[in-house]
Amino acid sequence: MSVIVLVESVEDGMTEAGSVITGKELFFTSDEVIVSKTDLKGIITYANETFAKMAEIKRSEALGKPHNFIRHPHMPKCIFQLLWSMISSGKEIFAYVVNRSSKGNEYWVLAHVTPSFDTSGNIVGYHSNRRVPNRDVLDGVIRPLYKELLEIERNAPTKKEGLEKSSQRLEEVIRASGKKYNHFIMTLGE
Repeated sequence: MSVIVLVESVEDGMTEAGSVITGKELFFTSDEVIVSKTDLKGIITYANETFAKMAEIKRSEALGKPHNFIRHPHMPKCIFQLLWSMISSGKEIFAYVVNRSSKGNEYWVLAHVTPSFDTSGNIVGYHSNRRVPNRDVLDGVIRPLYKELLEIERNAPTKKEGLEKSSQRLEEVIRASGKKYNHFIMTLGE
């Protein structure tokens, strides 16, 4: 029997079906790297000990799970749409991401996601390294931007329209910087 937990987030009053949100943030150290690998469908094929620690699970519990089991409901969908668009076309991406542990705690990362190729050049999976994010950039740029993108997504008449409008807003922000997305992310705070 499955149980759906309804928890109201203390941050914005949002209720999420099936999501426990504690409002507590977890941290890892700058000498730790969260590593995971997935197949083409995003199913985890490898996770290191730091991944397990931050997800608050055993390593063996991660294997075979969809990577999005750690997706935090406060993460704008347009960021993941961009991520999947880039990596499925063979490009790498850098992104600030908030994840949710199995206990409902959150942790922020600066993710570097790349496709993995076989010897013929075909994409066979994806690899992600996550490092400690720059807190000044996170608090001064990313959190306000993601809050704006989430509001756009939530306030649109349909999910599809919300995703389109938040993607457009993200493009406007990047275009105004005069940089491409990865360069924009990697130079924040300089």
